[in-house]
Amino acid sequence: MTLLTHARYCDEILAQTDRLGALVRGADLTLRVPTCPDWNLRELVVHVGGAHRWAGEIVRSRAADAIPDDQVPDAAGPAGDDPATLAEWLTAGAVATVDALREAGPDTEVWTWGWERRTAFWARRMAHETAVHGADAALAVGTAVEVAPGLAADTITEWLQIVASAQAQGDPEAAELRGGGRSLHLHATDVPGAEWLIEFGEEGFTWRHAHEKATVALRGPLTALMLAFNRRQKPDEGGLEVLGDRGLLDFWLERSSFG
Repeated sequence: MTLLTHARYCDEILAQTDRLGALVRGADLTLRVPTCPDWNLRELVVHVGGAHRWAGEIVRSRAADAIPDDQVPDAAGPAGDDPATLAEWLTAGAVATVDALREAGPDTEVWTWGWERRTAFWARRMAHETAVHGADAALAVGTAVEVAPGLAADTITEWLQIVASAQAQGDPEAAELRGGGRSLHLHATDVPGAEWLIEFGEEGFTWRHAHEKATVALRGPLTALMLAFNRRQKPDEGGLEVLGDRGLLDFWLERSSFG
């Protein structure tokens, strides 16, 4: 599986925002979100819309350092609890951010918290931020999660990169993801090539796309695999099956739970 293009990530930000907005328009905003238990639906949407605006401001201003939340215009969401107004606010922020990303292109240098300092980072990150939290909203209201296969696969790849980056920076939970001779295989059974092999070494873990026998395998539909790997459902739900050492899979999920 390969990275999507900058244009495709921009398109997916808008597409996933449209899906989230459609859910919001017909929902009770006080509904708790089981996969983000500290938030109700309104708080989830404000988080996503605020993230869009924050990333958009970084790109638009060509920021060389992080921008404080209180310096991001209109990031707190609209007043009141009207679902339509909230959905319109969400859409407006996504459109403005995508406009900034498209104008900048993928290679403009800006601040990021990650492993590359390019606008491409923010296009990809906001596409996945919107997709995963859109899944949270769909699960909360009891509707199907809809994520295009290429984007769903790349949420897994990006999360592996985030955890690897955290481990390299000394995060105490990620630091425990080590120990030679063990491996974890993720296998989407409905999308050719959507497979990942995570190998634990004495100094940390590495990963690659491969179909090989592992200490434990998690296999099943790609969307369910994405949800489980992002800790949005249990590993034995949604048509998934765990083969081998379930304890190693739980070990990974528990220690990649930050963020």
